[in-house]
Amino acid sequence: MPQNIRNIAIIAHVDHGKTTLVDALLRQSRVQLDKDVAGRELIMDSNELERERGITIFSKNAAVQWGDTKLNIIDTPGHADFGGEVERVLKMAEGSILLVDAKEGPMPQTRFVLKKALQLHHKIIVVINKIDKPDARCDFVLNKTFDLFLELGADDATADFPVIYAAGKLGKAGLTSDLSTMQDVTPLFEAIVKYIPASAGDSEKPMQMLVTNIGYDSFKGRIATGPVYNGVLRAGNDVMHINRTGVMKKCRLLSVMHFAGLNRVEVTEVPAGDIAAVAGIADVNIGETIASVDHPEALPLLDIEEPTVKMTISVNDSPFAGKEGQFATSRQIQERLFRELETDMALRVETIPDGRWNIAGRGELHLAILIERLRREGYEFQVSRPQVITKQSHGKTLTPYERVFVEVSEAYSGIVIQKLGVRRGEMTDMRTEVMDAHAEHATVFLEFLIPTRGLFGYRTVFLTDTRGLGIINTIFEDFRVDPGNWRERDQGSLVAFESGVTNMYGLLNVQDRGVLFVGPGVSIYEGRVVGQHSRPGDLRVNVCKTKRLTNMRSKGEGSDEHFRTPRQMGLEDALEYIGDDELVEVTPKSVRIRKVYLTELAARKARLRGNEG
Repeated sequence: MPQNIRNIAIIAHVDHGKTTLVDALLRQSRVQLDKDVAGRELIMDSNELERERGITIFSKNAAVQWGDTKLNIIDTPGHADFGGEVERVLKMAEGSILLVDAKEGPMPQTRFVLKKALQLHHKIIVVINKIDKPDARCDFVLNKTFDLFLELGADDATADFPVIYAAGKLGKAGLTSDLSTMQDVTPLFEAIVKYIPASAGDSEKPMQMLVTNIGYDSFKGRIATGPVYNGVLRAGNDVMHINRTGVMKKCRLLSVMHFAGLNRVEVTEVPAGDIAAVAGIADVNIGETIASVDHPEALPLLDIEEPTVKMTISVNDSPFAGKEGQFATSRQIQERLFRELETDMALRVETIPDGRWNIAGRGELHLAILIERLRREGYEFQVSRPQVITKQSHGKTLTPYERVFVEVSEAYSGIVIQKLGVRRGEMTDMRTEVMDAHAEHATVFLEFLIPTRGLFGYRTVFLTDTRGLGIINTIFEDFRVDPGNWRERDQGSLVAFESGVTNMYGLLNVQDRGVLFVGPGVSIYEGRVVGQHSRPGDLRVNVCKTKRLTNMRSKGEGSDEHFRTPRQMGLEDALEYIGDDELVEVTPKSVRIRKVYLTELAARKARLRGNEG
């Protein structure tokens, strides 16, 4: 029987409370939750990395029943580097809930996701979230949101959007910003049913389904998920699989599922307008069409914006290779990288003849998350320094540019402007607001246009310069002429010149030369980077040096020496730090920085070969 169905995506800037609001919707609709999920705060953040970082990385589906209406809710990532995921899943919905923080207002990613939703002619419901914050300013945020709609070219009907006020963490929503009048999130449910249109699909027409997600089940095999645009999907029926090049192949659906709560539930059929998951098509990929055998007609392919950052992955060839990873061969790494292409449309993988792979994505975080996932799965490899992807146009080199938005205390604004200026940033806007009458300094909002390359390694510098109190957001702008004359980093590396185990005596002798990355008792090899030099150029040091023991001792010897805590270098820190002649060795247990050529002799020979070439 035809169902009353609404498909809706929840979109917002990172950390504006999408996942928390979805939790409130799930709990109020009394969805049956598994024991391991019911006790969690963020139900939809099922991935270990998502829970650790507090951000959504992968879009997820949930379905709830509200009265006689089924609501398919799609939670989307908020970070700009996962914009490809957002673009893809918006195709599954007819409307969007745009979440805006009641204090911060529209942010860079708010603009990006709203632009994509408007291009698809979505009906938008604006939810001003986190109104329980003491410094919430609902009227200001509402006006800014309206301005954003007009800037993006919304027509009169779209700009006349319904507004809901919410405190997602408390599970409350209402038509006014008065928190005391709110009971639960019923007003949001009612707004979805009232304003979001049902699918225009027709169950009487020949069947068409667009694949927007790929999953895997150990029993059913490859599972394709997507909206059913027309017709009815029935288990056991023959269908036509139309791939991205238009080639058709007849297949049989072994299983047809729809969503109930957080789970896929097997059913006999799924009508037009609902979101389905099917098993039985072994080589199906994202963006392809599943159609009827009698009238096979392909749906438009999914187009995703091109990547802007790339890096090179290679087999680990360090002296510690093969000791910590389960999968370390070129065949295993290549298979895993190409398997990722099936689910991540914003990723590109290119094989280089010398046994390496170029991977390209939407930003440093996009690639860093992929690398972190691989190492947790047991893979071991090496990664080069991130580089921007350039284009050639009319004899000029074009490089990607980012628009940077900075919110910082007035006391730190000068150093931020100076550092971004050195990195070829051009300030396009600056305004000062007094956010809190009791604050010592006003808050300064800065906007820059800067080459993506200029931002490499800046986030750590920014946190240091602003004492961890600044907020920085970036979003891709476009490709522009490369300014050229890029300056290399100001400081070199401290490099171990012998293999062994680090010793406190050797570390104490070296620590005044810069900032160390290792403590005592750590196994190292020649050519490993053990710290950052305080001056330009690399310095080879001996951190394994031990004190020669004698039976003589002077009074107070060694009692006044203090060893400074080494700087912990995580994966993202290491990727930001390395230079062109360095690599990050990634294993399930360790992240190490090393030189491409481990010995001084090998590095000198490579330089001579380069000069001869």
